[in-house]
Amino acid sequence: MRFLFLLFIVFPAIEIGIFLFLGKLIGILPTVLFMILTGIIGAAAAKKQGTEVYYKVQRDLQYGKMPGEAIADGLCIFIGGLLLMLPGFLSDLAGACLLIPFTRGWCKPILFKWLRGMSKNKRIISK
Repeated sequence: MRFLFLLFIVFPAIEIGIFLFLGKLIGILPTVLFMILTGIIGAAAAKKQGTEVYYKVQRDLQYGKMPGEAIADGLCIFIGGLLLMLPGFLSDLAGACLLIPFTRGWCKPILFKWLRGMSKNKRIISK
């Protein structure tokens, strides 16, 4: 319940506050253009990195390796691309952290821990 409160109330309120602050600091038009630009750059970066990860998964499978690391990278890239396409500066920062390989290395252990917890609590549904 706390997570939903943060997701739907606190996070958008902070995003709006940052938007208003930057709009006052640099102007509305540059602020809006910057948000549009980060969305375009995020989509392009996610597409490029996603394609690279796709080929890495194929290569790992051809050599009989389990592509767990590449799949985790793909999930981070997908979520990062989505976050960069959302309007807002906090979501852009989080998306950039998931797209940049150096910072993605910091985020993957958190993702693995979250997925492990979900699988232990049987909150992952599969058929």
